[in-house]
Amino acid sequence: MTQHNEQMHLGAVIMATGNHVGGWRHPHARADGGHDLAFFQHLARSAEQARFDLLFFADSVGIRERGGPQSLRRSHHIAQLEPLTLLSALAVGTERIGLVATASTTYNEPYHIARKFASLDHISQGRAGWNAVTSFTDSEAVNFNREKHLAHDLRYARAEEFIAVVKGLWDSWDDDAFVRDKAEGIYVDTERLHYLHHRGEHFSVRGPLNVERTPQGHPVLFQAGASEDGQRLAARTADVVFSAADTLEQAVAFRRGLQRQVAEQGRDPLRVKVMPGVFVIVGETEEAAWQRSRELDALVHEDIGMAQLNSMIGVDLSAYPLGGPLPTLAHTQGHQSRQRLLLEKARREGLSIRQLYQLVANAFGHKILIGAPEQIADGLQQWFEAGAADGFNIMAPFFPGAFDDFARLVVPILQGRGLFRREYQGKTLRDHLGLERVQSRYANT
Repeated sequence: MTQHNEQMHLGAVIMATGNHVGGWRHPHARADGGHDLAFFQHLARSAEQARFDLLFFADSVGIRERGGPQSLRRSHHIAQLEPLTLLSALAVGTERIGLVATASTTYNEPYHIARKFASLDHISQGRAGWNAVTSFTDSEAVNFNREKHLAHDLRYARAEEFIAVVKGLWDSWDDDAFVRDKAEGIYVDTERLHYLHHRGEHFSVRGPLNVERTPQGHPVLFQAGASEDGQRLAARTADVVFSAADTLEQAVAFRRGLQRQVAEQGRDPLRVKVMPGVFVIVGETEEAAWQRSRELDALVHEDIGMAQLNSMIGVDLSAYPLGGPLPTLAHTQGHQSRQRLLLEKARREGLSIRQLYQLVANAFGHKILIGAPEQIADGLQQWFEAGAADGFNIMAPFFPGAFDDFARLVVPILQGRGLFRREYQGKTLRDHLGLERVQSRYANT
């Protein structure tokens, strides 16, 4: 059941100010690129020329106020373009690469999400993907008539119903419903129209969606939660899982466990792709890569480093000595899977609080690869061939230079080893990922 395709998939995680906390301060970074369409167009073209499967845009609907004013003024990821608007613009200047955006099931309504992603799928001719998340911060809650974020269990119960409604709305019209018969004056065959009439615990949605059925049938559904609730949701609904693992053993165990759950849901486990995030610093030589790593780490101010760590584990550690070990921490309602991963690593390796915040500043708990191009390729190949992943979401420390380096230095090695495509074989994101077009639930009725 751990079998996968012979070639890996690659996604580019685009965070304009970099996936490293200090990345925006690097001399080769575009610190002001986050609101410049030309900046994103360059990244999209670079990734498409390297034959990446997709661009992945994380998002939240509030500024992440970590640690108060002192850290807020040093925070690099508090203002960014709304991703669906941005991806619609990028769709025009690209032809093949997938376009994936995060949107919360806690702070949206299903009809909005169904309509927006269906529209993006049409605009891009079948390249849209939705990363469904439940959100995890109170800074989002206060923008939506709440003082506190919903409890973890409630968020996931809402998310499951939310996704079911969205999928139902995507099936509102049969593929051939819009006949547009000029001679007879018939625009649409209403026999091929389906009202959802959903009534559930969280939502009441009649439908139909006012966008016709999309090129992919359904845009590709991504899911990034790795908690028990997150894995159950992914097993029932996801096409691709954006996972986090620090060791090969963790990654293999996660993928196998998820595949078991997928099979228990009556789905083909080989049709759900697992793509861990991998934070990559590549240099022309190993020493050059490590020199860049040291430069980046030196750019992380203690205020923002601690704020990032506190946010990831859901506990304020400011009262504890930076050179000391982590204290025993209580269960939180926040990012549970990432908290568990970080705590396990800290205890396994005896990391101090300072060392742990430096780790979070690099990769937020994801796998880190630092080295020459061949070493980076070796690391990805090892995980892929061991059954730990169907592919990887590549996290560059800053943009555009560090990402361009990966595309220029590492991708050709993977292609030369037969591990990654030299040319696109299809046109849609489902084609790239080896996923079939989704048939309507009404196709055989």
